[in-house]
Amino acid sequence: MLAIGAGHLINDTAQNIAPAMFPYLSRDLGFTFTQLGLITFILNMVSSTLQPVVGFISDKKPMPYALPAGMISVFIGLSMFAFAGQYFMILLAAIFLGFGSAIFHPEGSRVSFLSAGNKRGLSQSIYQVGGNSGQAIAPLIGAFILDAMGQKGAAVLLFLVAIGIILLFNISRWYARQLRAEKMNKKPKKILISSLPPLTKKQVGIALFLLFTIIFARSFYTTNIQNYYVFYLIDHYHLTTRIGQIFIFIFMAFGVIGTFFGGSLSDLIGRKNVILLSVVVPIPLCLLLPYLPLWLVPVFLIAIGTLIMISFSVTVVYAQELVPSKIGTMAGLTTGFAFGMGAIGSVAIGWLLDTIGINLTMKIISLLPLILFVAIFLPKDQVNQEI
Repeated sequence: MLAIGAGHLINDTAQNIAPAMFPYLSRDLGFTFTQLGLITFILNMVSSTLQPVVGFISDKKPMPYALPAGMISVFIGLSMFAFAGQYFMILLAAIFLGFGSAIFHPEGSRVSFLSAGNKRGLSQSIYQVGGNSGQAIAPLIGAFILDAMGQKGAAVLLFLVAIGIILLFNISRWYARQLRAEKMNKKPKKILISSLPPLTKKQVGIALFLLFTIIFARSFYTTNIQNYYVFYLIDHYHLTTRIGQIFIFIFMAFGVIGTFFGGSLSDLIGRKNVILLSVVVPIPLCLLLPYLPLWLVPVFLIAIGTLIMISFSVTVVYAQELVPSKIGTMAGLTTGFAFGMGAIGSVAIGWLLDTIGINLTMKIISLLPLILFVAIFLPKDQVNQEI
């Protein structure tokens, strides 16, 4: 569990170096907000499109050694990101990063499931905390490495990614042994027992639609904070880029805390209750964020980051319990959909910033969390189900 969480951290740190570079790409190369958004769009769309495919294939034929292969693709993409001098090369680097992420996430989620025992929520949280920690670390790298070294500072991460390749190779060997044991009937195949009541196909379809609506709103909102809120901090509060990146780190770091405790909490009080908690409480905070004095901004970022991300891992588990026979497919769909919505959100928000300006865009995006109220209509699950 800890090893695959560490692999997830390395993968997502490398992947999220792209938005961390936005202020410096804008400053040094003169990219517009729309051009910056297109970088994230390509990266995330490659990842979101391929993840369900990889998940579907791995449900039929698991691919243990796809994990280090995906990290190798990340290494190539990050190398290009650090040294590319032209816009189209940066877009090509984004493709390699997205491809590596698409391979990693469904298989990584399966490793998390195999190592979970009867703590599905905890295991998925450890896995997702690794990824969210990587997302949180990226703004710090921007603040203290990219701010000093510029684009080439991304090359510092290549050493970390090389360690990730070795780590994932060893995880793959363990994963392969688990599969061989199942095949030789030395170990029974693990089956997910859903905590949800029996549902018709129509009810499952409606529940998945509601779940994807929640992921859509959450992804749009968090993409806005991660990619563009630093520009609002610079423009509206006259902060330096470095201090602005630290504010983004605060949001992402407390999102990690929320993700970790969300999974464990869902094992105790149920998946839907945790999703509702992450929906109802943050909405007024999100609505007020664009209008706050500077001293209150970090307080609200801490609260929003913690609460809105408390359901991050829980939505993956909830989707898997809706369709318990398709662990990899559902992990690929939910995580891939989150990436896809983040991709579309990045371009859409970038276009809004270029068209109507920073202040009005931030006020419009603050309304998005209202959509999260659809969580009320999700089927209620039972608590303390064993797997």
